[in-house]
Amino acid sequence: MKHIIKNIALGAALLPVAAVAQTEKEYTDSVASQVNVAFRTVNEADLMGGVSTVNMIEQAKKDYTTYSLDGMDALVGGYNGQLWNQGEALVLVDGVPRDANNVLPTEIEQITFLKAASAVVLYGSRAAKGVILITTKHGRNDGLNVSVRGNASLYVPKSYPKYLGSAAYMELYNEALQNDGKAAVYSEDDIYHYASNENPYRYPNINFFDSQYIKKTYQRYDGTAEFSGGGRLAHFYANIGLSNVGSLMNFGEGKNNHTTRLNVRGNIDLRLNDWIDGYVNANATFYDARNDNSNFWSESATMRPTSQYPLVPFIPISYVEEADAVTLKTIQNSNYIIDGKYFLGGTQSQQTNPFAAMYAAGYNKYTSRQMQFDMGMNFDLNSLVKGLKLKTKFAVDYHTQYNTSINNEYAVYEAKWNNYSGQDLITSITKYGTDKRTGTQNLSNSHDKQFILMQAQLDYDRSFGDHNLNATLLAHGYQISEDGKYHRTSNANLGLQLAYNYAHTYYADLSMAAIHSAKLAEGHREAISPVVSLGWRLKNESFLRNVKAVDDLKLTASYGIINQDLDIEKYYMYDYVFTATGTWWGWNEVANSMQTSDSQQGSNYNLGFIKRKEFRAGLTGSLWEGALKFDANFFTTSTNGLLTTASTIYPSYFQTYWPVSTFLANTNYNNQRRTGVDLTLNVHQKFGEFDTNFGVSAMYYTSKNTKWDENVEYDWLKAEGQSIEAMRGYECLGFFKDADDVANSAKINNNTKPGDLKYKDQNGDGIIDSKDQVVIGKWTAPFQMGVHFTVKYKDFTLFAQGSGTFGGNGLKNGKDTWVYGDGKYSDVVLNRWTPETASTATYPRLTTESGDLNFVASDFWKYSTSAFRLNKVQLTYDLPQSIFAGDSFVKGVSVYVSGSNLLTIAKERKYMELNVGTAPQTRMYNLGVKVNL
Repeated sequence: MKHIIKNIALGAALLPVAAVAQTEKEYTDSVASQVNVAFRTVNEADLMGGVSTVNMIEQAKKDYTTYSLDGMDALVGGYNGQLWNQGEALVLVDGVPRDANNVLPTEIEQITFLKAASAVVLYGSRAAKGVILITTKHGRNDGLNVSVRGNASLYVPKSYPKYLGSAAYMELYNEALQNDGKAAVYSEDDIYHYASNENPYRYPNINFFDSQYIKKTYQRYDGTAEFSGGGRLAHFYANIGLSNVGSLMNFGEGKNNHTTRLNVRGNIDLRLNDWIDGYVNANATFYDARNDNSNFWSESATMRPTSQYPLVPFIPISYVEEADAVTLKTIQNSNYIIDGKYFLGGTQSQQTNPFAAMYAAGYNKYTSRQMQFDMGMNFDLNSLVKGLKLKTKFAVDYHTQYNTSINNEYAVYEAKWNNYSGQDLITSITKYGTDKRTGTQNLSNSHDKQFILMQAQLDYDRSFGDHNLNATLLAHGYQISEDGKYHRTSNANLGLQLAYNYAHTYYADLSMAAIHSAKLAEGHREAISPVVSLGWRLKNESFLRNVKAVDDLKLTASYGIINQDLDIEKYYMYDYVFTATGTWWGWNEVANSMQTSDSQQGSNYNLGFIKRKEFRAGLTGSLWEGALKFDANFFTTSTNGLLTTASTIYPSYFQTYWPVSTFLANTNYNNQRRTGVDLTLNVHQKFGEFDTNFGVSAMYYTSKNTKWDENVEYDWLKAEGQSIEAMRGYECLGFFKDADDVANSAKINNNTKPGDLKYKDQNGDGIIDSKDQVVIGKWTAPFQMGVHFTVKYKDFTLFAQGSGTFGGNGLKNGKDTWVYGDGKYSDVVLNRWTPETASTATYPRLTTESGDLNFVASDFWKYSTSAFRLNKVQLTYDLPQSIFAGDSFVKGVSVYVSGSNLLTIAKERKYMELNVGTAPQTRMYNLGVKVNL
């Protein structure tokens, strides 16, 4: 606590001369007309392109969500979780780097997507892949406004993996053994007993997704209260929210699984006098997640319905012979008798299992606490220099997380069965393990993070007739300290922006940042990142001024270079690295042996920044009195100087393979290029009492490795010239038909048999290996789109939203599809290759061997990820205001119902909606109410 107080006091003391500040929003009556961009707020009409914004106050009236960026791909062109597919964007909450999942949609006023280099350059190196700027709500009204909101949500699983039962598994496993030339382990008599289901405790058929273990649905509840108001000198906003989410588990500790989140946010804006104002923002989030220790979902993908030594999770005591006092006493001494009827089953090879663990292994609790604080002061220096302002900011965040757990040990029992006159009875049991409840709460995975930001800026904003000038000089820096990491994550830069426009018609902007990075050697740690932007409002020209159909039309373009160290993975990549690896020569005595330090990395003290070189051109406009609005951008971004140990430019003797040693140094060598077009379009039209709005967002994108360090034997192995997202694998020619086909064809190894996959021998050397892998698809879809539709009729509002991706590929390589060894069988193996089904088979022969023949990347397993998803439908009803006339305590009520993740239209829908080894995907149905007081 003393460190927190010290840092806050330090920040307050330095505010007047601190090193940086993001321009805070100067509130107007219309949030939509003002857009928060880097370190300032501008009128939407004066944006220079590569920027998209979403008014979350309006969006929240018709779209209930629980995640700040949910559904944004349907509202913003060029966003698909990344901005222009560049990688992870920097998320700023009120100008401070913070997690997007720690601010709720109800707390947000506006989200700005800064895509272009011109929009992000002032933030420095760490913003080089785009910025998502989230601005929280502030009080803007006099008096007191209060609103409360409550939601009840129902989550319904879409599907579960379809695993085969015990009898089918036993038959197919025997077949796999036979395919591998091995003896069967399950007799026909065994299979008969399992298939008859005559005694599920002696002949188990374990189904993880049975209703006795899994509920049909689970629920989420949340409540939020918002307060805002103020007077002439101060305004405030507060948000208090509480949510609780259950789980699907229906037994044992799983019944108590839940996640609880409490958040408290407060924002205060103060006017101290005519030339000084300030603000204080604070947020606290308390997050707790309680879970069982069973690993139930991951085990569901691997634990077979039975085995050679069958595991029975729960065995009824009633099956023990009444005269067997020894066995009964052993069982009754157990700490874990389930419902007074069952004891925990196991085997010598499986002394733990997720079912027993659900009851007996205890539980764990994940705890996270986040405290966030930022404050600033703004000084109007108009009395000194007209149009001059000084703005300052200080922020400090603390995040701590840890796990506490109760870890119990438990005994399991293996039953020996006999049949007396047609009745199965347990004649003896074998105990494995010991019951042990320690009562000790264990602490693990503790992690602490501290964030400190300081910034200051001078703004000059003047108009001289038709000449409008804006200049900003700023200093900006922050550090993130995390336990277990020696180096802090840092960002420090100076920024300069000079923006000019003539009569809001001709625009010119020069923005640059001077950056610093400790990841590089001295003498190479500083760089300048310049971006130039131009704009032309065509609407103000004589040839369009009197065209009534055109409300506004503006053309913009920018070019710039941003230096960044985001793609420099760690520190000291420029320096030598030596390790003692125990080779047989040397001069260093370690453990009575002679050793030397092997070189693992050479030095390159000239290592420099990676450069983002970007050209962008954009067109924005409004037609027919706002009936049609559009924003389109063409961009081409080159990422030059990506690091690699460029073996092609160093002699071969710079590295050895045994002992492993290398003097190859990291160099700025590899280059990539991304080119694309994004579009955001909205159509607004009224038809009588129907007020409609239809929107489309889209992006088409291509990429290429334009320069790549490689030394490959064949052209098809080259990365250079190929897509950054290229998917590589073998070209499959079908199945090997028979022994002659195997003998006369190229193959991976001599274990190949009929029914294995046959691959094309690209280089004709008679062997299938990595040299035969080619590009078989793209991991990332080149075309993405989103649509949203709103129709208002009287007091009803219907909102729908969908998104789609087209042209991408994936591999069916999950545990339910790549089945080999002693893996669990799903229904995909039913159409396996056998001599009888050779002409119709869609799956390779079964095998108990490793998967290196069939279960490797090839176009046999490739599938199209093209899909369109109906993400949201919500119907909102606002009760008529006439109900609340007069001195009513309630000023307004909205009731809404919604559904999320409702529909997927895709060729591979079933596979894409299936989760294996994790909790299932779900559809969500919600009922909510908001009351304004």
